[in-house]
Amino acid sequence: MTKLSVNINKIATLRNARGGNVPDLIQVAKDCERFGADGITVHPRPDERHIRYDDVYALKEVVTTEFNIEGYPNKKFMDLVLNVKPDQVTLVPDPPEALTSDAGWDTQKHGEFLTEIISEFKNKGIRTSIFLDTEEVNIQHAPATGVDRIELYTGPYAEHYAFDPQEAIAPYVLQARKAVKLGLGINAGHDLDLTNLAYFKQQIQGLQEVSIGHALISDALYLGLENTIMMYKKRLM
Repeated sequence: MTKLSVNINKIATLRNARGGNVPDLIQVAKDCERFGADGITVHPRPDERHIRYDDVYALKEVVTTEFNIEGYPNKKFMDLVLNVKPDQVTLVPDPPEALTSDAGWDTQKHGEFLTEIISEFKNKGIRTSIFLDTEEVNIQHAPATGVDRIELYTGPYAEHYAFDPQEAIAPYVLQARKAVKLGLGINAGHDLDLTNLAYFKQQIQGLQEVSIGHALISDALYLGLENTIMMYKKRLM
């Protein structure tokens, strides 16, 4: 079964809006695991507008499933990951001011840079993943970086799913097959939700993990966190 990693950035956003420790980010992470999540994802940004760097260290002490840290590999981020040693690091090409990750790496242009970064993480035993779109050239050049997995950027899929599911999924099916043949593991994330997740899972060969935050936390406002996680898990069966 494809694993569900819950991105808890939005919990930190809510906490930071008021100050203090409500909601309790650490307790929410523990509850997500208790309710069936297979992992916890965080994406600390330079301005710490949601996940703070000290949150990452605190989470490392309590997460018992898979801990995934996303981010752009500047020096501060790299130092954090190398100190925390999560199960997985997911590298994104976001500039510091980005609201959310909305594009994948150009693995030709940034191949040498990614190779050097990935080597450092792998030397510490950290599984590596890079955020990619469905441009074939980026899939083809990904293995040369030494990366273990790719995370498919599913924003375009989610945007077009309501109009034509088959057309929306087609490039993902094609590139996922090619990635598997190249020896890459497949993760996915961005705008996956209760409406479009099951179809994506059914169509994508070798889908190992999805990372979902915004939609899942939004659904939990109406459905409750435990019930929401169970519903997402069912769509991954």
